[in-house]
This record gives sequence, C-alpha cells and structure tokens, in this order.
Amino acid sequence: MPRLKRIKRPNLHTLLLGALLMSGAACTDATSGTPLPVAISVDAAAGRHPISPLIYGINFGTTAALQDLRAPVNRSGGNSASAYNWRIDARNAGKDWYFESLAVDPSDINDQFGERFVALTQAAGATPIVTIPMLGRVAKLGPARETLASFSIAKYGPQPNHDVNGHADAGNGVAPGGKPITGNDANDASTPDDPQNEQARVADLVKQFGGASGGGVRYYALDNEPSLWQLIHRDVHPIGAHASEIADKVIAYSRAVKAADPHAQIVAPEEWGWQGYFYSGFDQQYAADHGLDHTPDRTGETQGMPYVPWLLAQWKAAGHPVDVFSLHFYPQGGEYAETGVTNSQAVALMRNRSTRDLWDPNYKDPTWIDSVVALIPLMRHWVDTYYYPGTPIGITEYNWGGDTLMNGATAQADVLGIFGREGLDIATRWGTLDPSMPVYKAFKLYRNYDGNGAAFGATSIAANAPDPDTVSAFAALRERDHALTLVVINKQLDRPADAAVTLDHFAAGGVAETWRLANNQLFRLPDARYQDSTLRASLPAQSVTLFVLRGAQAQHE
Repeated sequence: MPRLKRIKRPNLHTLLLGALLMSGAACTDATSGTPLPVAISVDAAAGRHPISPLIYGINFGTTAALQDLRAPVNRSGGNSASAYNWRIDARNAGKDWYFESLAVDPSDINDQFGERFVALTQAAGATPIVTIPMLGRVAKLGPARETLASFSIAKYGPQPNHDVNGHADAGNGVAPGGKPITGNDANDASTPDDPQNEQARVADLVKQFGGASGGGVRYYALDNEPSLWQLIHRDVHPIGAHASEIADKVIAYSRAVKAADPHAQIVAPEEWGWQGYFYSGFDQQYAADHGLDHTPDRTGETQGMPYVPWLLAQWKAAGHPVDVFSLHFYPQGGEYAETGVTNSQAVALMRNRSTRDLWDPNYKDPTWIDSVVALIPLMRHWVDTYYYPGTPIGITEYNWGGDTLMNGATAQADVLGIFGREGLDIATRWGTLDPSMPVYKAFKLYRNYDGNGAAFGATSIAANAPDPDTVSAFAALRERDHALTLVVINKQLDRPADAAVTLDHFAAGGVAETWRLANNQLFRLPDARYQDSTLRASLPAQSVTLFVLRGAQAQHE
C-alpha cells in the first residue's frame, strides 16, 4: 500500500535536460577505462566546528534499524500524521490512499504515530519526533472500527478509480469527466480537532513517558506540509491555507503543547519544497489557474514578503513558539520518485550533481525550480534575519532516491557529509530503510561501520576536492582516539579514481584503517600506510571509502 508519499511537481525541462545529460554521459564512457586523478586537500586546523549527531536521523525506523545505524532521531510524520486521531488510533492519508479513514495497523512501522512509536524509538536509545496535527479534522472510524470513506461511491456516485484491494466503496474523489468532487460532507470520515485535544495527547504522552526534560518526547513537529492541504486533504480542507492561518495555528498549537510539557521543542513549519517556501497554500492553489503574479496572500497578507520568512517574522512577534526551523526538500530532476524508472544514466548523473542544492550558491537548479537553492545557507539566513539568530535548523524530510542502487548510496553519503560540513542541526531521511539497501549501508558507514559503534568524527574540518560532482570528500576529527576520519565518494558511474590526499596540521605519517562501500557490500580493506603528509588510494566507480587515519603519536597512545 503506497502510504509513503511525495507529491511531484511538473518538471518542464525533463526531455531537454535528459538529452543534455545523456550527451555528457557519452563523454564519461569515452574515458571510463582510465582512472581519474583527484587531488584532495585536508586541513585539520581549518573549518573546525561541531557536527550535530542529530543529522543522521530517519523516518519510521524500526528498533533494529535505529540500533544498527545508531540513528539518534526517529520521526513519525507524512500525510497520515496530519489527520491522525490519537484517541482511537486511526489515520487518514488523504489523496495518498483514497481519502480513507482506517484503523492503524500495529504491525506496520509506517502506521506508527502514537505511543508505540515512542516506545519502539526509545527502546533503541533514539529520540522520537512526534507530529501534531493542525489540519482541524482527524480520522474517525465506524462503530466496529471499520474503514470510512470521504468520497463514498455509494453516496457521491461513480469515480474513475477506487480502492480495489481494500475498501471498495472508497473513490478517489474525482467525478466522471475528471473534475474533483466538491461539497462533500467532512463528517463522513473525519471529526473536528483543536489545540485542546492535542494538548491532552501531549499530556498523555508525558504521563506515560515523562516530560521532555525527563526522558520523554522532546520534539513535536507541527503538522506536515500544510501548504499542500488543499491537494492531499481536500476532503476536509479544500481551500488552500492562508499564510495567516498557518501563522496563527502554529502559535496556538505550540502553546497547547508547551502547556502540557513546558520543555518540549516545537518543530515547524515542515513545508514541502521550493514553491512551499515562498507561497502559501492559498497562493499555490490560486497560481494553478492564474499563475504566480499578483497572488492574493503575497499581495494582501504578507505585504510582498515570501511565505516562510513572513511566518518566521510573525512567530518572533508572538514570542518564541518555534524551537527548530524545519523544511522538507526533494530534488526535482527525477532523482526521487515512488513510481517510474529512476535508474537511468541521465537521472544518475543528475543525482550526482543535485546535492549541490543543499549548499552551493553558484549552482542553479536546472529543473522547474530554475533558481539557486543553497538550502542550508538560505535557512540559516532566514532564521538569523527574521527570527532568532542561531535557532536550530532542520530538514525533516529528504530523499535523493536510488535506494537499491550504488548511485543512491553515493548520493546519500554525499548528503550526510554535506549536512555535517554545512552545520545543519537536525535531519531525518524519508522512506523505508532495510539492511539490504545500499543507502542503508551509507548511513552505517558514517555511524557504525564496524558493527561496534565506530563512527565518523564529530568535529568537522576542511576537506576540498576539485569537482564534487565526480569525487567529493568530507573530514572530521574523532575525540575519543584523536583519529582523523575521511570519507571519499567516487560518484562516477563507470570510472575509477586515483586519489592523492594531502594532510595539513596532522601527523605526516601513520596508518589508515580503510572501510569501503562498493557493489552493495560494506567491508574492511587491509590497512594502508601514508607518509610525507600524503595518502594515496584507488577508488572504484560508485564507491564510498572511509579512512580512519592514526598518526604515529596516536598509535602509541
């Protein structure tokens, strides 16, 4: 059942971009037999700053996965969380699954939103992020906990698609001819919700697990991608949310949560992506028919300010309702998709370079975004300018796709390295992870590469490679044994690389313990010696290599 959601925005440049990428791939093929020489520089005295351990989080992780990956944070979110009814343990994923309200399946990790999710997360020693609905209505069930449909075929007539494998009366909310059904009764499959009800939910969690300062739930995310309610949850919120609605609701629900647990940390606004950063749901809905010029909320409510910065300014004026500024981001060039082919050479090459969206002020996204993103610096600028400088920033949903591909693993390793280098405070990857996946092993290389808790260092230092689209590098110091940890990622699809790593302000010679992820296997290589402040290594195509460097002094400590 496809409950893990993502709404894709149209990519107007797909065909042209694919042709350009394929022509670039032909150049790669011509030199695939010759290793690419790469000069990497590492300076242990430059660029020093702590790496937040919370960047290695996931969504809907099992206890076993959380333990094996030493994942510090586990988020329960997604579209079902917007309409989760904690009193009856029921959810509604909206458009994702025929607008059905149905009982949560306790055996399905992707259905965990309540106390079970907190318990399984804490059992792994991880911190849960629990999502609090702000939609205003939550799921309801029939008298015997049976599934209810927002767009019953029996009530609203034939619809071109319905749930053939489950609740057959649940239609997709579209009338014959293709127009959405309007004027449905929201009471068919939902019941009203308000801040007081969610306050009672938090109070119940505090009663069971203690407060945030005493080992209970620390983070509460306020809803999920609210500027898409009119698409995902149009059965109960058919009109896009105005900017003022979201500003006011975050303040109200934050106060409700903190009334039950004063030490709880509020995570918001959890917006979906590029357009959702700049335009309210109401404006996005308006733009679908009229374009983005003269959108009503931008003109009337925010006085010309982009949506998210305006929200931050409103929240600052209200005190300090938000503790973590959070957004979602998915690359838009076909890298991540729940359906369709994502393993073409064109997509793989796009996946290699689009991680620049996270940091590079000189990279213009070539998709419909058609702009420089540089997301982490942008988020930091926004909180420092419009909210409280130094407020933690988080990307609580992201996914670069290619779960079963080494290309996906190299992208995931690149993303984790970027998070640490750029100073992101918290991140949780969207999507199911299991040990068979290369992307799972990319996490493990950073967090538990030897199976005994050994990890990438916690103090970022400078590491530079000439072309991060082909080979990228990230370095950090590890406090417990004074080792220098270096991740080098050969993203090239079919060409090895010969790396020469120069080391400044670290021991000139010593031993490099070497771990590698290649061909979906994570394994240890024989230790290598380095000398004259230079480490040399051959890197297979589509591989991630971790070097744990111990200088002569460290070896004798």
